Amino acid sequence: MESEKYLAQLQEIQSMMQKSSKFLSLSGVSGILAGTYALIGGGIVYAMRDNFEFPVQFNSFEFLSVTIIAVLVMVLSFITGVIFSIRKAKKKQELVWNQISKLFVMSFMVPLITGGLFAIILVSKREFALVPPVTLLFYGISLVNASRYSFETLRNLGFIFIILGLANSLFVEYGLYFWTFGFGVCHIIYGAFMYLKYDKKQ
Repeated sequence: MESEKYLAQLQEIQSMMQKSSKFLSLSGVSGILAGTYALIGGGIVYAMRDNFEFPVQFNSFEFLSVTIIAVLVMVLSFITGVIFSIRKAKKKQELVWNQISKLFVMSFMVPLITGGLFAIILVSKREFALVPPVTLLFYGISLVNASRYSFETLRNLGFIFIILGLANSLFVEYGLYFWTFGFGVCHIIYGAFMYLKYDKKQ
């Protein structure tokens, strides 16, 4: 009986230490929605492919259309992630913006911004086919880098994105499929896993 009491206390202390050193307000639902946005965006581009000349030409209507869709997916995913993280933190009566969340955001954004700038450089050089693998690679690196301050599951998801990015670099003609599978299907699977393992219990 006494040992069970000490075990419960140790588990409580461990839980408190984890909460103080990890950003745990990421929502599985936001991952599912981000994946859904990517699937819709990829589906729209795929449906329009008959009207496009691939690879798309710089400053063309096709290029503008793909860029707008990609930006919309990114913005909607970001806004959704922020909203659901704030809601989850409020439910747990925790601060969403603290030292740990700042470290998480910094670790995540530095590789992500670097990859975004690299993608812009590739676009300026007309290397459109390399944009999907580069975004997959740097997003994966961002997840692995930020996972030290959050769920370990992020690290596994990051490795999957890195593998997809490397594979896509070997088969650049299938960039739309790799991108849609990564940001769409993988996000939905990850979000569903996070929801069932963490969010639903709460």
